[in-house]
Amino acid sequence: MENSDVEKTPAPLARRKGGIRTMPFVIANEAFEKIASFGLLPNMILYLTIEYHFDAATGTSILFIWLAISNFMPILGAFLSDSYLGRFIVICMATIVSLMGLIVLWLTAILKQARPPSCDPSKGNCIKPNAGQIALLFTSFVLMSIGAGGIRPCSLAFGADQFENPENPNNERIMQSFFGWYYASVGLSLMISLTVIVYIQNEYGWIVGFGVPVGLMLVSAIVFFFGTNLYIKVTPSKSLFTGFAQVIAAARKNKHVDFPLKDSDGCYYRGNDSKLVAPTRRLRFLNKACIIQNPQKELNPDGSASDPWSLCTIQQVEQLKSLIKVLPMWSTGIVIAITISQHSFPVLQANTFNRHFIGKFSIPAASFGLFGILTLTLWIAIYDRILVPYLTKYTKDPRGIPVKYRIGIGLLISCLSTTVSALVEKKRRSRALEEGLAELPHAVVNMTAMWIVPQYCLSGLGEAFNAIGQIEYYYSQFPNNMASIAVALFALGMAVANLIASLIVKIVDDCSKKGGKESWVSTNLNKGHYDYYWWILTMLSVGNVFYYIIISYFYGNFEEEKVWNEDDDENIKDGNGDIIEMAKSKDSPKILAIN
Repeated sequence: MENSDVEKTPAPLARRKGGIRTMPFVIANEAFEKIASFGLLPNMILYLTIEYHFDAATGTSILFIWLAISNFMPILGAFLSDSYLGRFIVICMATIVSLMGLIVLWLTAILKQARPPSCDPSKGNCIKPNAGQIALLFTSFVLMSIGAGGIRPCSLAFGADQFENPENPNNERIMQSFFGWYYASVGLSLMISLTVIVYIQNEYGWIVGFGVPVGLMLVSAIVFFFGTNLYIKVTPSKSLFTGFAQVIAAARKNKHVDFPLKDSDGCYYRGNDSKLVAPTRRLRFLNKACIIQNPQKELNPDGSASDPWSLCTIQQVEQLKSLIKVLPMWSTGIVIAITISQHSFPVLQANTFNRHFIGKFSIPAASFGLFGILTLTLWIAIYDRILVPYLTKYTKDPRGIPVKYRIGIGLLISCLSTTVSALVEKKRRSRALEEGLAELPHAVVNMTAMWIVPQYCLSGLGEAFNAIGQIEYYYSQFPNNMASIAVALFALGMAVANLIASLIVKIVDDCSKKGGKESWVSTNLNKGHYDYYWWILTMLSVGNVFYYIIISYFYGNFEEEKVWNEDDDENIKDGNGDIIEMAKSKDSPKILAIN
């Protein structure tokens, strides 16, 4: 999505800005924002059920929708930063909006009038929140989602802008160092969120627990604004999303235009600097978007299109084709994203186990997600440093296990994760009934919470295989200038998964409590049947494995295909295996024909 040029300032002046001195400001902003925002999610289901008296199903659905909005907004944020406002302005605005959202949420904990009165759930005398209280709570969620939509897609790219200097022979090493520190700060922030912030909320209450993220976000804003005069600011230009829309509009407008009898230079609009002469044959109907019908009317004297919504470049058409091509494979990641997004029910489950670890120390219920993150992190390190060199000798793949198989392995491990979750919950529920705890929803079962650690570890391992494999696959299929679309696709998949997960919870809740029965996802876990809910997710996951096998079969050996890429200087293949010949001339290199 980042398809912009550096602000047109003299090179010496531009180099006086940016560089290593801006790293603390950029990384501190991202780290504090991550701690503040992600520190709220783990315990939020407890806040909704205890303080707002939502039942478990409703509270979980609310959080899924909040996550869906938070995952979708970065796409809009990236579009605004690339096309209109620039990354710096978007980050500034988003930081302020995020701080406002956190303050509003903090006020819901401070003001007693912002929440229903306290009650004893076992007596059934709890009052539901009124419209005003719900509106205030939801306003905080929306503001935080809008803020995340501006910070998350722009922060990494904005940081890279400060260090990108092709004239510097050490540029690659500097960029690698920045990315390393950036991702290390993100990982550390997530761990602090799941441990320190969660512990503060459990031990000191919601006012302090929500106040700390407000303070961290305030520090984040101050630190970022403090470095304003040091930053290199990139001017916005046309976004790839705009280009996609133009191709669709132009192809529809030109649907009655006949294809040229023979692909040749001059039949299709190349743009000023393109090497491509003719588009690939796949999704051929889109090629009509770049057919030149009347050069005198459609082209300006400088060679640019007079109406970019009626005539697009070959490059734009091929970019959209690359995106469409990966959508079937992208869809196979939605179900595993649903299982990865199960934050609320596992917290409620962990809250009923004996969580004492060493002496009197009790692990917070919301901190067990740390086991998943640790598993993911350790596996990546072990795989990259130890297994890849060994596996490469046998697979002849520089990445060890081919991407195609890694994605599939992740899906299989996800099935195991939900299966273990179902079996552990069945065991926990049986033990609770044996101990006479059916009417005591918050009672602790005589079982150690270590029972639920395997499901978190399997979930993290499945994510390590599948999610990273997905992003690698997207990167391998896109041209270089579409690399950031890979991250956007992954975020969009999470957003769709969150919406579907909310729908699944709603359907399970409504169907299971018909006839006056207790809901499978009841707030009282001992009366509900959360094991049945996990079995439903297991069946969906198993079905998704077969769906993936079908999709990957029709894709063939997609890892060895080289998709169209403007920057390649050798013969390359399009997604259908068509050879695109590259010819270099004295004037300009061109891709002459498609065999």
